[in-house]
Amino acid sequence: MKTAMSSAMVDTGLGPLKVRRTGAGEPAILWHSMFVDSETFADVVQGLGRDRELFLIDGPGHGGSPGPRKLYSLQDCATAAAAVMDALNIAGPVDWVGNAWGGHVGILFADRFPTRCKTLTTIGTPAYPLPKAMRLKTKLLVNLYRALGPDPFRKTVTEALVGHNAATTAPDAARTVSEAFQRGDRRGKYWAMRSLMLRRPDLRPVLPRIQVPTLMMSGRDDAMNDAGEAERAAQAMPAGQFLRVPGGGHVAPLLMASAQVTGLIREFWSANRER
Repeated sequence: MKTAMSSAMVDTGLGPLKVRRTGAGEPAILWHSMFVDSETFADVVQGLGRDRELFLIDGPGHGGSPGPRKLYSLQDCATAAAAVMDALNIAGPVDWVGNAWGGHVGILFADRFPTRCKTLTTIGTPAYPLPKAMRLKTKLLVNLYRALGPDPFRKTVTEALVGHNAATTAPDAARTVSEAFQRGDRRGKYWAMRSLMLRRPDLRPVLPRIQVPTLMMSGRDDAMNDAGEAERAAQAMPAGQFLRVPGGGHVAPLLMASAQVTGLIREFWSANRER
């Protein structure tokens, strides 16, 4: 049964952001990975929304959010999330669930607005900056995307986010990612890639400052998120823990292990209910 949703466009410093809301209870914010949109949370929404009101944000340039035509930062995204809370009268504090990009934003949100964040969950979120060789390759792809649009890169992006040969091994997940990649504002997505992928900061110095309980999950076969680094990132946080879950890309756990991911998040929330 499809979960009932309402939606709103909320003005922020990064332009209007589309926010969908569903469920009832204490508030939780969900922010998706780069390239896709909040539809990639579809398989976890019903389970997480049983006792939470979920606010699913389409990041700038993705889904229904047009995004600015200028460079901006992950910190700007965290500030935009706070603006969403203000506009929608979300008293908070919120449980934050971030996938890849959404995890980066969540780390900075928890650092800058500690009283507005109850817990932090990240899925497939590398805390280290993009390695130099990968940055050079990505810069070329971003420039080609600007010229050619998403079609030539659907397979590359899908396999990066779901896993190698995803169209054969996980066709439903591959279709979800491919369709989400094609949605969104083309120019806005270009500026998001240029701003946030190519200029992704090293968040490791921030981690020891994060005081909220944090659950970091990483796909067991995610080649873009070094498992050792991910575990060290969680250990660097005063209240961090690390878990490996099934998946061969940043988004794969949400699409291919949704029941397990939902259960782990709910257990984590329950353990920190009184905070």
